[in-house]
Amino acid sequence: MKKILTIAGSDSGGGAGIQADLKTITVLGGFGTSVVTALTAQNTLGVQGVHIVPKDFIQQQMDSVLSDIGADACKTGMLASAEIVEEVADGIRRHQIAPLVVDPVMVAKSGQSLLSENARETIKKVLLPLAFVVTPNLPEAEILSGFTVKDADHMKAAAKKIYDFGPKNVLIKGGHLKGAPVDILYDGRTFQAYGAPRLKQQNTHGTGCTFSAALTTFLAQGMPIQQAIAHAKTFITKAILSGIAIGSGQGPTNPYSHVAAKIEREDILNELKKALHRLSSLNAGKIIPECRSNLAYACTSATGYDDVAAIPGRITNVGDHILYCREPDFGASRHVARVVLAVMAKFPDIRSAMNIRYTPSIINACHKAGLRTASFNRGTEPPKIKEREGSTLEWGTAEAIKTLTHNPHCIYDIGEIGKEPMIRVIGKNPIDVVDNVSKIYQNWQELKK
Repeated sequence: MKKILTIAGSDSGGGAGIQADLKTITVLGGFGTSVVTALTAQNTLGVQGVHIVPKDFIQQQMDSVLSDIGADACKTGMLASAEIVEEVADGIRRHQIAPLVVDPVMVAKSGQSLLSENARETIKKVLLPLAFVVTPNLPEAEILSGFTVKDADHMKAAAKKIYDFGPKNVLIKGGHLKGAPVDILYDGRTFQAYGAPRLKQQNTHGTGCTFSAALTTFLAQGMPIQQAIAHAKTFITKAILSGIAIGSGQGPTNPYSHVAAKIEREDILNELKKALHRLSSLNAGKIIPECRSNLAYACTSATGYDDVAAIPGRITNVGDHILYCREPDFGASRHVARVVLAVMAKFPDIRSAMNIRYTPSIINACHKAGLRTASFNRGTEPPKIKEREGSTLEWGTAEAIKTLTHNPHCIYDIGEIGKEPMIRVIGKNPIDVVDNVSKIYQNWQELKK
């Protein structure tokens, strides 16, 4: 277990600072230690007060932790004053701590300054030369570089300027950009961009602290910086998506979502296995289309194919028998996963889908079973979408449900040249989907009599 030291302020509300750092380090498998530089009276509405810890006591905390426990990596957060910055830099040099991640916390989300003007200059002079990587957001990059940072070109220019202060790497975070956010890493030679979707979430308190703590932990665990950044971005994305709605203001991100996601993924695979066993017992092989079927189930906060489990190699049939050769796994489907992700964008509770054969009589069976249906016409698909490989299902699903106030149970299209017509049965979970497939098949057989 790697030991990670965080040198930062305490957030009495538990969403940022030392508290966020220790939660993050713990769920990522590290052992967190701390040096508290300031106490804040703070909640979801803002910072009501700050009490600076005497620099001698900060030195004592560092010496106590590092002389006995040591650290495989260290991060700094809120340092408050020039004297504290100098004290921390001196302790890092004396104890030869590396790698060091500097999160230059300067302003709270509420707008309150958390770092004096003298301290900002001292960070440039004595702390950044010790840093393996510094992680400013756009406002912090403006303060450190001395000029406006509004777009990717400005970010690159700022990264070069900040690099001249001595850190080995500069990562400028683009969360404040207009449009799609992008982070830019500069290592003194090349730039690397890290894109991410814009997340419409209110509970983002502690984002910078949580991200830098995750990055520090991954570096301590031996990851190269490019990989550590990618993993930290994935971590903070999930933490933001699962942000905690507490208090009357801006709630915090949720570092525990990393653990919860692992538990959920295991549960998803187990539920898929149960659903497959039930599906195999139906003797409904004739409902499998020529292109074969798949059964998919998405994580609660799914953002892409890797968050959707399905059956590698798909589901096939021999006569009435339904067969599959491999156990469920994440990222095993793109086609059915697109359907699930598109439905979830409007109906978040609908997280599972299976494609089955289309005939007019099967649609009649859906109606006979009391299932709601919706459809889309491939002929009206915009050319730009048709040109993008695999975009039809995402577009078609969204088109079929865009005016609905309740989710359908089935979404179908009648195909076109080279495209097999298809029905997608959707539901909250795979058992729900398989139960509806069973109802459809039974009613189809009755209609054929």
